[in-house]
Amino acid sequence: MSNIVLETKNLVKRFGGFAATNDVSLKVEKGARQALIGPNGAGKTTLINLLTGVLEPTSGTVILNGEDITKLPSHQRVHRGIVRTFQINQLFNEMTPLQSLALVVSNQLGISARLWQALGRDPRVGERCDVLLNQFHLDDVQDQKVALLAYGKRRQLEIATALACAPKVLLLDEPVAGVPEGERQEIFDIVNALPAEVTVLLIEHDMDLVFNFAKTVSVLVNGALFAEGDVKSISTDPRVKAVYLGEGHHG
Repeated sequence: MSNIVLETKNLVKRFGGFAATNDVSLKVEKGARQALIGPNGAGKTTLINLLTGVLEPTSGTVILNGEDITKLPSHQRVHRGIVRTFQINQLFNEMTPLQSLALVVSNQLGISARLWQALGRDPRVGERCDVLLNQFHLDDVQDQKVALLAYGKRRQLEIATALACAPKVLLLDEPVAGVPEGERQEIFDIVNALPAEVTVLLIEHDMDLVFNFAKTVSVLVNGALFAEGDVKSISTDPRVKAVYLGEGHHG
């Protein structure tokens, strides 16, 4: 059985005459820690939108666990196990982290209980929420309204919410973007401690996070796959340095 959990074949997305994604063939192995990097305008966001069904490709194929999902809408892809933090970061400001997670966990377990019943009616919901709150360092703020949380904590809740969807593939879309320097390390640690069975594709500008986390790095330039390899080979590749790392781009 193939070890490839997510694959694109000759993926193209054109906007008029402009190819935002240009013949991208990418493979992500089960349990991978893979980063997608590239300068601004490289096509990273377009590629992620194609993977998650926000956009439909002009041509090419997206395959998840051997199944062609190119035509599937976003919500069906989530049910099949491909989840992106950005997709579900519309946190409810008036809810607490505990309520937010209970809602997602209930839905994941197929419980159509009303929100205020969700925690009380089924012990599995409370147990799973406790694990997630602990894992994402949210225990101390679990009963605070989301609106009052520090930005770093909101990002942690985003990732926790994504993991509550039981993803097979988790697309982390710039998890430290906008997070103050002092709050970043906690997110670094959380990302590094994600369950080994969850395949992670990280889209990130922060090279410290990329090089500390990823085992494989894919470089996108002008919509095309420019280079791919382990962290050492990519970080020392003079071609990559010229187009990206040499920019000193850290945010």
